Amino acid sequence: MDERHASTAREAPTTTNPGPDAQLARWQRFRTSRNRALASGHGWLTLTSLQWLESEPSAVELAPGRWSTDDTTAFLTADAAEGLTLVDSGAAVDGTISARLSDEESLMWVQYGGEDGQQVVVELAMRAGKYAIRTRDSQSPVLTEFDGVPVFDYRPDLVVEARFVPYPEPVDMPVGTANPLVDGMHRSVGELVFRLPGKDHECRLQAEEEKLGALTVTFHDETNGETTDEWRKVSTTRPRPDNTVILDFNRAINYPSAFTPYGTCPMPVKNNSLDYRIEAGEKEPGLY
Repeated sequence: MDERHASTAREAPTTTNPGPDAQLARWQRFRTSRNRALASGHGWLTLTSLQWLESEPSAVELAPGRWSTDDTTAFLTADAAEGLTLVDSGAAVDGTISARLSDEESLMWVQYGGEDGQQVVVELAMRAGKYAIRTRDSQSPVLTEFDGVPVFDYRPDLVVEARFVPYPEPVDMPVGTANPLVDGMHRSVGELVFRLPGKDHECRLQAEEEKLGALTVTFHDETNGETTDEWRKVSTTRPRPDNTVILDFNRAINYPSAFTPYGTCPMPVKNNSLDYRIEAGEKEPGLY
């Protein structure tokens, strides 16, 4: 799974307007699910390296074996004594194995280490047309010392109704990512139009479509670099028949790159910047 569509085990925001107590309870359940998902055994908090594969078989840091690629396929050569096994079957790697991915795909490929031989999972990834591996160590201090993402207090005034204005056709727009060697692409399907408390003008954010028609916006705001990471994202449910949605900034979350230097998460498109301090949702975790 790539960083853009990383699962957060989130509870869907409500499509009605419940009372303040019910809103707060829903948000608290959302936060519990979010922290639980982040703390999974080989999740985003366990990344310990990102390494690009070369054409010649060679050793890499933090993982046994010799790794290489011919640009279309990735190869791993190892002896059984090195302790690598396949994640999906548990079979020992003894010789040369290969895998092929499409761009933005990932594969939890092999594992090693620890008493059960599963402490570290090596993820194979294709990013910007190049193969890389990332090690995911379940004993990483970022995970073992994690006690939840810091968040702002709940702000009911930052639960706003937005109007979705779809484009006739999706528009692909190049964006940067958290890794300067990786270019990203944002598929805009339309804009969310809304007003923020105390602002006279309308705000417009370009949105991407997720599963079942849900929408996600990746945005900058004036808290970035102070109390929050450089950018965040927030998701809605599928638009109602009248094309309205509830945009709840209390559910704004960090991309994986806020927790690890080994992410390749997409930046916002050029115009997705709010002239407002969105003091809601997740803060800068400060974990590395």
